[in-house]
Amino acid sequence: MSALDCDINVRFEGFELIVGHAFETHGITVLFGASGSGKSTLLRAIAGFVPGLSGKIALGDEVLFDSARAVNVPPHKRGIGYVFQDVRLFPHLTVLDNLAYADKRSRHLAGSIAFEGVVDAFDLEPLLQRKPGALSGGEAQRVAMARAILARPRLLLMDEPVSALDMKRKVSILQMVERLPAMFGIPVIYVTHAIDEVARLADRMVVLDAGKKIADGPVETVLERLDVQSATGRFEAGVLLQATVESHDETFKLTQLTAHGHRITMPAANLAPGTVIRLRIRARDVALATQEPQGLSIRNVFSGTLVELTEETDTAFAEALIDIGGARLRARVTRASIAELGLAKGSKAYALVKSVAFDRRGI
Repeated sequence: MSALDCDINVRFEGFELIVGHAFETHGITVLFGASGSGKSTLLRAIAGFVPGLSGKIALGDEVLFDSARAVNVPPHKRGIGYVFQDVRLFPHLTVLDNLAYADKRSRHLAGSIAFEGVVDAFDLEPLLQRKPGALSGGEAQRVAMARAILARPRLLLMDEPVSALDMKRKVSILQMVERLPAMFGIPVIYVTHAIDEVARLADRMVVLDAGKKIADGPVETVLERLDVQSATGRFEAGVLLQATVESHDETFKLTQLTAHGHRITMPAANLAPGTVIRLRIRARDVALATQEPQGLSIRNVFSGTLVELTEETDTAFAEALIDIGGARLRARVTRASIAELGLAKGSKAYALVKSVAFDRRGI
């Protein structure tokens, strides 16, 4: 499928959204930003739910909206699915009837999505005779996702679908979301303000701040940028590192991995050797040294070069970006440490990461 091209703007009282972007239509694109940045407004505009819009939206060769030509395809004819935060199931219908409604309306469309396959994929068989009022939050969201898939859309939009769920149910839903493109062949644009969801799901990300796009690209590239902290937040800022499982230490319950020529140790993970995973490394969990350390409990030491350094003169902190040979790590340290170590752009440095600091996200 060709790209989803958006070049739109809309004004509300006290807020203006101005975004131009070509969304790739494969895998999962995360639309990320703080609350009020315009993420949900952009998603609703793509779906056709925003009045007063100006500009153009096209899915491949098909123009969905063009204010200059007075083109505005109704939402139900755009071939775009939408999963809302509040699910919006029909309360008077059973789960079976909610699903059957979407299935019946889209059965004429070409594709290989089968009713039974969707029910199995979301483990809905035990829920089919219940009504939405008898479902838990996680169960209702599974039904909402299944109903959206049974509409057989060309593109699926998801607006913070796990924000109201507890951690156990959140993890379960995220596992389902990350399988959607491969299982059903439907690309996803997923809205969130949570970095952990970005790390888990995103192939690429678009970052919004105050109604404007400030960054886009592969998730690993965007997260390492020091200039997007206004959106990512300093406390959760960091990078994703792709690593390969090498072996397991059963005595000490550790897993050994390699990444870009570096050996990594983390708490035991139930993963077969050869498995490729993402490791999320927060900037606040990275320390710096100018000499290879000895006699420390920290087991992960990455040698590299400091390629970017930003000192916050109005705070105690500095942000450093260290190239470790094909990948980069971010470190958030004090400006005093930078001065005492004599670090500057181009300096050789060692990045130190505790084994317990790794936050694994499977890919």
